[in-house]
Amino acid sequence: MSYLEPPGGQTSSGDPYALYRQEQAEVQAANGHAYDEVLPNGGPGSEPVDSPGREPGGAPDSEAGLVWPPQPSWVAAAPATSTSAAEWELTIAEPGKQRGPGRRRADRHGAPVKSRAGRNLPAAIGVGLFLGLVVFASLFIWKPAFLGVIVLAAGIGVWETVRALKVAGAQPPLVPLLAGSVMITGLAWYEGPDAMSLGLLVTVLAALVWRLADGPAGFQRDLSATALVAVYVPFLLAFAVLLAQPDDGQLRIICTLACVVLSDTGGYAAGVFFGKHPMAPLISPKKSWEGGVGSVVAAAIGGSVLLYFLLDVPFYWGALFGAALSVAAILGDLAESMLKRDLGIKDMSNLLPGHGGLMDRLDSILFAVPTAYLLLSLLAPPS
Repeated sequence: MSYLEPPGGQTSSGDPYALYRQEQAEVQAANGHAYDEVLPNGGPGSEPVDSPGREPGGAPDSEAGLVWPPQPSWVAAAPATSTSAAEWELTIAEPGKQRGPGRRRADRHGAPVKSRAGRNLPAAIGVGLFLGLVVFASLFIWKPAFLGVIVLAAGIGVWETVRALKVAGAQPPLVPLLAGSVMITGLAWYEGPDAMSLGLLVTVLAALVWRLADGPAGFQRDLSATALVAVYVPFLLAFAVLLAQPDDGQLRIICTLACVVLSDTGGYAAGVFFGKHPMAPLISPKKSWEGGVGSVVAAAIGGSVLLYFLLDVPFYWGALFGAALSVAAILGDLAESMLKRDLGIKDMSNLLPGHGGLMDRLDSILFAVPTAYLLLSLLAPPS
């Protein structure tokens, strides 16, 4: 059977484009326009004609969202894969050109529904508020539930990172990394930092043994990727568990997250109004030194106020705490941006509407929580 033939039960008039003409005529009639019949690619001896769906001299069919020559409706589209353009957008566009169709998407009434960054802003705000509510509820209603939140976040982060690394051909074993995430965070909660470090070592060794079953091809590459995932996601995130352990652990988590949020907000505002000098153009072209200064200043002010009133730490030490967390958050953001640039992807996944993947929300926090744990151990030692 030819791919242009309709499936069983349908009849064909001999013209594979008959159904397309009918469907196009219905669309044109619904839009109030007359349908001018054209043959695909003109025809023998015919003059070039514009394809349906665009004005003469207008945008090409690819920009109008049409495929030409038209395919009959019974020809199924190829399924998307984990590395398809629909799921893994490239982060670097050609200089002077916009990514994708070159326009902001709009709803049927012409109103844009996405932010300048290509995000669905209402969805992003809603998801962010929901995640914040889950964290605060677990801290203040029943603190052991916070361990469950961290375990779940570490597991999702490991899954996203392993999935992303497969784009580059690395195959870190997922099962031992997921089990290791539970072990690392659990040991941090029940036994402390020394046991947490031991859990990291056991996780890497277990993944090494697991990987031996796949043979020697790419072993060094996969082992390096495994160590990266184990340290980058569950080990760094487990410091949030250590932060929450003392009696005032809820307040320590609040101070840490608030400084990260203030750093992001201050950097965005300063970058929009004053940003002129790129900080790392090859990694994150939108980040500027002016935005970095705004991040540090906003986090320092917020840290000084929060630590003074919540943890009884002097203003100047609180300002140092906020500034240090801002620098750590910026480095964490740049580290993940560099990883995604190297892999050629925009987001770690499409799990969270308006955000991308969970790792795209944790990138700043992963570097901030170890910094906060170290500084608060010195500035406000647990009683």
